[in-house]
Amino acid sequence: MDDDRRTRAGDDDAADLDLESRLTDEHHQSLRLWLRMLSCTTRIENEIRSRLRTTFGITLPRFDLMAQLERHPEGLRMGELSKRMMVTGGNITGITDQLEREELVVRVQDARDRRASAVKLTEAGRVAFAEMAAVHERWIEEMLADIPGEDKAGMVALLSTMKRKLRVDDAT
Repeated sequence: MDDDRRTRAGDDDAADLDLESRLTDEHHQSLRLWLRMLSCTTRIENEIRSRLRTTFGITLPRFDLMAQLERHPEGLRMGELSKRMMVTGGNITGITDQLEREELVVRVQDARDRRASAVKLTEAGRVAFAEMAAVHERWIEEMLADIPGEDKAGMVALLSTMKRKLRVDDAT
């Protein structure tokens, strides 16, 4: 697609090829919206992945698992972690094994079901995650700093409406 058509389709940086580069004016607005959101998410996620690896020597999935556990100090079962992170149980087991070797998490017998175990952050895991989370938040703030606050608020409101609508559509 030539630069003029790409610009008309809504891409502000014609030289920057990504998921949206194949769009034309003939594509439905919904498809253009979805690919724009996906492009933005992918860019942010790739930058966060790189920074987590460089700064802390940790992967995004390991960070995400620790974030889930930080919100649930009583621990979470592997199946619950799998649902929350939308990955397979095998992935959760592998991530947990790595974090357990580093003494950042521990498996404990589930208080509600003695046949099952839960995963919890260790004290070292809580300390490490608190540091990573604070830096992660600064990175996100830095990446989105050029977007005015009222625009961010508007986007949050619009995306909240979209999320509610998608949830309703899923139920039907």
